[in-house]
Amino acid sequence: MKRFMNSNILMFGLGMQEVLVIALIVLLLFGGKKIPELMKGLGKGVKSFKEGMKEIEDDTSLPKNRE
Repeated sequence: MKRFMNSNILMFGLGMQEVLVIALIVLLLFGGKKIPELMKGLGKGVKSFKEGMKEIEDDTSLPKNRE
């Protein structure tokens, strides 16, 4: 069980201490009020990217009419 929990803590080769230090630095740089705005913008960007990828998939899956 301990090994399973450790694999969840590691993200991109970073341990829990490194993640906490990075989070603290981000909090100090941007402040508590700015972080939700940054995450909202990031979410909108990801949503827009996914919609764009879906449009590309839809365009490529449709048969082209050739006359």
